[in-house]
Amino acid sequence: MLFVQKIVDRESNFNCDPWKNSGSRIVGGDTWDRTDTLYLTELDDIADRQGGARAEFRIGLLLPMCGAAGLWAPSCISCAQVALRELNRGDGIAGRPVRLILIDAAEETAQPVEAVINDLIDTGAIDAIVGMHLSATRQRLSKIIRQRIPYVYTPLYEGGETTPGIYAIGDTPDRHLGPALAALQRMYRPRGWALIGNDYVWPRTFNAFAKTRLREMSVPVLHEEYHGFGTSGIDQAVERVAASGAEGVLVSLIGQDAVNFNRAFGRAGLQDQMIRLSCACEENALLACGARNNQRMFSASSYFGNIPTEANAAFRESYHTLHGDSAPVLNTLGQSTYEGVHFLAGLMQRGAPDWRMGSFDSARRMRRRSVRRETGLGHAPVYLSRADGLQFEVIETF
Repeated sequence: MLFVQKIVDRESNFNCDPWKNSGSRIVGGDTWDRTDTLYLTELDDIADRQGGARAEFRIGLLLPMCGAAGLWAPSCISCAQVALRELNRGDGIAGRPVRLILIDAAEETAQPVEAVINDLIDTGAIDAIVGMHLSATRQRLSKIIRQRIPYVYTPLYEGGETTPGIYAIGDTPDRHLGPALAALQRMYRPRGWALIGNDYVWPRTFNAFAKTRLREMSVPVLHEEYHGFGTSGIDQAVERVAASGAEGVLVSLIGQDAVNFNRAFGRAGLQDQMIRLSCACEENALLACGARNNQRMFSASSYFGNIPTEANAAFRESYHTLHGDSAPVLNTLGQSTYEGVHFLAGLMQRGAPDWRMGSFDSARRMRRRSVRRETGLGHAPVYLSRADGLQFEVIETF
C-alpha cells in the first residue's frame, strides 16, 4: 500500500528540501487511491483540474519530514492514512470526503511553516490542521491561525495549551513523567539525575517539571545541558553526563539527536551505571539505536505498539491490512496522527462554530474513535515500559 518512506541516514539527515532531492520516495501498490494524500507542491495542479469549488475536506498534515525529527514522518503519515480510509468509507468529515495534504514542519526547513500555513488559510486551500511537530512550531502557528481553521496538535507536549481553536490532545508531564520518575526511584533508587535535551520549549519545561518532582523526592539534579538540533557534540555530552555522578539520565533530545546520544551512551558502556528515561523515545528510536544500546532504557506513554488492548488489536489489523507487514513500525507519535484525524472528525461533527471557542479540556470527553481509550472518553492509561531489545515491555500502568 502507499506510504511515504523517509530515507533517514544512519547518523543524521538534514536535507530539508525532501521533495526535490533524494530525501523521500514513494513506495506503494496499486490499490491505494493516490489522490487521497498529496504533497503540498501538488495543490496547484489539483486546483487547476477542479476549476471551481471543491467538495473534499482538506487536512493539512504537518510533520517534520527532514532534520532531527524526520525519522518520525513515515509512521505518522501511514497512521493518518488509516484514519483517512476509515472516514472516507463513511461520511468523511461533515459529509465531505477527506484528503490529506502533507506539509513539512521541520524546524530546519528553509521556508517557515507559519508563512506556508498563513497562505494556505488565506487562499482557502485547507480546512483544518492536524500537527505532529515540535512545540516551538505550535507556538508560532498559534499566532497566525487565530481560529480561522481548527488545529489539532497530537504529540506529547509540555502542557498548558488553552488557546481557543487549538486542541492539544497529547500526553503532558503530569500524566507520564511524574508517575514514571516516582516508579523508577522506587525500583532503582538512583542517587542523582542528569538532564539532557534539545534547546526549545518542550525539553526546558519538561525538565523544569522533573526538577520539581525530584526535589519533592529529595533527589538531586547533578547535571543539566541543552543542545541545538543536529548537534555534533554528543560524545562530549556523554562524557559530561558520565562524569556527573548521576545514576539516572532524563533524555529530552528528540529524533535523530536522541538516537545519536543513545548510541554514544552504549559505546561508552554506561548502561550498567545509569538508567535512562525518555518519554519521547518510541519504537522507531529503538530500531535506530540498536538493541545493544537500549539496555536499562525506559519510556512512559499512553501508547506503545504492542499494548494488549482490543482497541489496539483492531488498529494494528487495520494498519497492516492497509500498509502490509513491512509498514513503518507503530509507535506513540505515529498513532497520535490517527487519533488526531479522528478527533478532528468528532470536533467538526459537533457543529460549527463551537470549535472556535474550545480547547482540549472542553472537548476531552467528546466521543470519537481512539486507540488509547477503550471507550473514546476521558483520560487514557499511561504505561511505563522498559526497552527489551528492539521492543518495549510494559512493566507498570498508571
